[in-house]
Amino acid sequence: MLKAAFPGSFDPPTLGHLNIIRRAASIFDELLVVVAENRRKKYLFSAEERVSLIAELIRDLQNVSVVICDSLIVDFLQKHDTRLLVRGIRGVDDFSYEFELSMINKSLDPRIETIFMTTDPEYFVLRSTVIKELASFHGNVAGMVPPLVADALADKYR
Repeated sequence: MLKAAFPGSFDPPTLGHLNIIRRAASIFDELLVVVAENRRKKYLFSAEERVSLIAELIRDLQNVSVVICDSLIVDFLQKHDTRLLVRGIRGVDDFSYEFELSMINKSLDPRIETIFMTTDPEYFVLRSTVIKELASFHGNVAGMVPPLVADALADKYR
């Protein structure tokens, strides 16, 4: 059985995130979507809200589950007997950052392998920070996030 984890903050979940989740779900027997809970970071949505949004968006994918992680991803992977880490890449800047993280993870546990998946072209410019900023000014985020997330953003900024 081929099992992988796709970690991220998902604040908010975007169409780009869903694209990677659906593509990874078609490759791996089991995919864990790992919602990061970093105590030092300020999120718009709580970890529970992010899990709920993603769970609703992927309910048709039988081999995908969503969990919260408040530890190092390497510790999470060890606890869940998972060696494969999926990371989405939009461009060179993402790759540079993700490559460095993969080297750190590899130094912490040499068994961990990181697989980079490039985003589909239509999601190349999607960034959660930009989406939140646009939503805060009541801008149209329809082409960037699913309707469920657009509604949740509107509620947050109402």
